[in-house]
Amino acid sequence: MDIRYPGGKKYQVPKLETSGQKDYGNRGMTFEEDINESNKYYLANGIAVIHKKPTPIQIVEVDYPKRSAAKIKEAYFKTPSTTDYNGVYKGRYIDFEAKETKNKTSFPLKNFHEHQVIHMKNIIRCGGISFVLIRFSTTDEVYFLDGNMLLKFWERMKAGRRKSIKKEEIVQFGYSIPIGFRPRIDYIRVIDSIYKEFF
Repeated sequence: MDIRYPGGKKYQVPKLETSGQKDYGNRGMTFEEDINESNKYYLANGIAVIHKKPTPIQIVEVDYPKRSAAKIKEAYFKTPSTTDYNGVYKGRYIDFEAKETKNKTSFPLKNFHEHQVIHMKNIIRCGGISFVLIRFSTTDEVYFLDGNMLLKFWERMKAGRRKSIKKEEIVQFGYSIPIGFRPRIDYIRVIDSIYKEFF
């Protein structure tokens, strides 16, 4: 299937990350699936309502090889995507992005688009909670980085300095989230600890 961004650039399906010789998918979960399962746990237990945002797509060409089957041959993203997830927790709007990197020592800021960062800035300005979950796939570590910190690193890059966030900066300014069972990635616990004044 041929899917393109609003500017016409072709969309490439991201490849699964690997961790050493063991494929992360062999554990039964990708990073996105871990987050989705965590969100299902929060919903089922009346903790929070958080969903992955659907991507708006404009279908251009469809092939109908049989009456019972249709195959999309060409499609375009209608609008640039904002962030991956949003919802409500304790009456507060939650909006966040989930990113992975194979890099062991830093997180490249090119993984973000400017419109995503602007969107996160607007969420924070309007009183919502915005953050990013970052997974270092080679070590299977997950970190919670508050949106305000991401904005500082983004502005540093825009000022002509580092184009990445050093891992040690993420360790210093972020919050490690150990992979658990239920929920798999308990980011709500971090929200409880760092946004106490919000609730």
